[in-house]
Amino acid sequence: MESKNLNEQLKELEEILYKNETLKEVLKRLEKSNLKNYYVGAGCINQTVFNYLHGFRIDANINDYDIVYYDEDTSYEKEDIVIKYVKNILKDLDIDIDIKNEARVHLWYNKKYNASRKPYTSLEDAIARWGTTITCIGVRLEDNNLIVDAPYGLNDLFNMIIRPVKIDFTEEDYIRKVNKWKKNWPKLTIMPWKEEDL
Repeated sequence: MESKNLNEQLKELEEILYKNETLKEVLKRLEKSNLKNYYVGAGCINQTVFNYLHGFRIDANINDYDIVYYDEDTSYEKEDIVIKYVKNILKDLDIDIDIKNEARVHLWYNKKYNASRKPYTSLEDAIARWGTTITCIGVRLEDNNLIVDAPYGLNDLFNMIIRPVKIDFTEEDYIRKVNKWKKNWPKLTIMPWKEEDL
């Protein structure tokens, strides 16, 4: 794909994402909700773009819609209230929704995986650590305008290049994910985990 400037890419991203009627409805409802400091991110964003660029049905192979927010109240009870609230808003859309308070991810993740992940300092800090440059993207609506957080830009997304972000990701996780994605979207270019393997 020819190189476009960021403003052109943002306009194109918005046009593509709005073709996914389910995603558009999720964004509209969340804008009107009481949820603060949030993004819809990761798979449902990049996979909508990949489907468009492959000429597939716009929502093909999208398993769930990730909604992330940041609340310094890291209690399970508060997160559970938010999860139930958001699921209720979207209950008639017949989609799987994954809702997480990124401020408390390190608490359960480290316990579950015997890891030592550092706490995220903000929602944007969390998004910047999501494993690949094309998953590190979050969007939301404000006053009917699409707000995009894309710490690594959008070039990889539009060129369908999968590149690792190694901060909180392992080579094993990366290989497992990219192999799955490549089956669904064969035009993807997978960058190796180790740069010396180029």
